[in-house]
Amino acid sequence: MARHAGVSRSTVSGIWRRNGPKPHGTRTFKLSKDKHFERKLCDVIGLCLDPPETAISLCCGEKTQCQALERTQPGLPLGIGHTPGRRRTTATVTGRSACSPAMSYLEGKLIYRTVRSRNTPTKNGCASLSRIRREVPKDLDVHMIADNCSTHKLAKVKAWLELHKRFHMCFTPIWSPWMNLVERLFADLTERCIRSGSFTSVKELTGAITTYLA
Repeated sequence: MARHAGVSRSTVSGIWRRNGPKPHGTRTFKLSKDKHFERKLCDVIGLCLDPPETAISLCCGEKTQCQALERTQPGLPLGIGHTPGRRRTTATVTGRSACSPAMSYLEGKLIYRTVRSRNTPTKNGCASLSRIRREVPKDLDVHMIADNCSTHKLAKVKAWLELHKRFHMCFTPIWSPWMNLVERLFADLTERCIRSGSFTSVKELTGAITTYLA
């Protein structure tokens, strides 16, 4: 561009810095192929913006395979000569955990479970639903915004939902997890708790997750 305009590279660079274009950068995108995208979108947004008065809307999800990483050396805190703080990339995996939170959209309150990842999806799914059933007042219906993971479609989970008529599932469209507020919680949990820590056992990791969610 400098050669074409007949100016120096520093002039072009200065213009770009002042005006913000970044021709070297790219962004990715992915369009959902869900045939019922519009209907599901309206269901999710409707539950968030105008929830039923006699019901509670919960954003539900599963964060599986949370690794308990023990760093090979202690991290270096923020300080002179090494700003920001640093941590070793090499680590030993001491185990894995998973958590299944349900977030109240209006109040931000959480109903959650933490388990070892080796537990079966069927057991985790039914146990999480039972936890929600105990925590939510019996006079309220439960509308659950969830993604399309296989746990929600297992036969025993479907049977559980059939027995508890006050539970209503609302699925986000395929490839559209960004519609579920709980995904924002997962991003914060990963960055502020899991990725920044060093854990000698699954128990330590689970304790850190529980403390953060609380």
